[in-house]
Amino acid sequence: MGKDQRRQEILAEIAGLGVVLPGSLVERSTRCQRTGCHCRADPPRLHGPYTTWMHQQGGHQVTKTLSAEQAERLRPLVAADRRLRELVHELEALALSELADLLA
Repeated sequence: MGKDQRRQEILAEIAGLGVVLPGSLVERSTRCQRTGCHCRADPPRLHGPYTTWMHQQGGHQVTKTLSAEQAERLRPLVAADRRLRELVHELEALALSELADLLA
């Protein structure tokens, strides 16, 4: 497959991604501050898991706790953002390869 053909395939895939959402979805289990709670037992049974969306906004990390329904709606958007970044890196690699060919 040629570089031009691969570039066109990448651009077509980017165009088809739709809405993308930067950040990560993370599942966490936590301990509370109540003494005698099951999360402080031996062995502990932590609260959760709670799904959070973490992203950068205005130079600061923002973390938002999501419901299970919200997390399932956002999961494909975060995956699309990850795929977009992979495709951009591949486009950059193609450009660097072409530049190397021109300078050789």
